[in-house]
Amino acid sequence: MANLSIRIDFAPEHRIGPGKIQLLEQIASLGSIAASGRALGMSYRRAWELIDELNGTFGEPVVISHSGGKKGGGAALTPLGLTIISRYRAIERAAASAAESHVAALDAEINGKGKRQKRA
Repeated sequence: MANLSIRIDFAPEHRIGPGKIQLLEQIASLGSIAASGRALGMSYRRAWELIDELNGTFGEPVVISHSGGKKGGGAALTPLGLTIISRYRAIERAAASAAESHVAALDAEINGKGKRQKRA
């Protein structure tokens, strides 16, 4: 079954899409940038680069990190970070709903491809 993926381009170097949103969701869930990166198969450095891109795009922090200590470090989303996830997921739901019949039709074309006879 086909699914719709959304990427929003604000400018050539300012965009959000499924990867950055998944990273923010993992940070919210795990409370760690390193653990979130590992969960998504990316390095800590790459996770930080994506967070830095989001900070630049929105002009303020989306994640607050806490350095180590007795209980170790951690990370949490700022209210802006939570809002970004919420708005992106709402856009994703609206787009999926609007495109549902077209995506289903394309999926049927692909799945029916092997059943159609080739014309000579």
